[in-house]
Amino acid sequence: MSHVNHTLLLVERDAADADLARSAASLCALEFNLQVCVDASAALDYLATASVAAQPFIILINLDLPKLEGLGVLRTLRINPATHDTPLLVYSREFNQADVLLSYRAGANSFVPKPHDAAQYLALFSNQLVYWLSTRHWSDYRRESAHV
Repeated sequence: MSHVNHTLLLVERDAADADLARSAASLCALEFNLQVCVDASAALDYLATASVAAQPFIILINLDLPKLEGLGVLRTLRINPATHDTPLLVYSREFNQADVLLSYRAGANSFVPKPHDAAQYLALFSNQLVYWLSTRHWSDYRRESAHV
């Protein structure tokens, strides 16, 4: 079976929230590399310059970003061939129906409330990684089986 990258890219403008995410990542039973970018421009630069091995398996995006807002990032990532199939998870403190609908229309795979503490980030990382890793492994298996 092919190698699956376990890098999670977190696009988070709030330093305290990024620190919570780092704390949770260090406690997570599943192994993954957490790459944090403070805004959309930094995330897009990271993606443009990262090696194939460092490309993220999952991208978690704060909807409320400076410069290029979260919806703009989603649209940009969905049209980029390198990230077109990457799971894009949006999170926000504001959990209103309009943001949820706009996020899904822009290409989000999931919309979740923004975690407020390390335990909630830990649950978010664990649940999302398990889900998306199992989905990706099954997808890789089906794709490889079709070529046998």
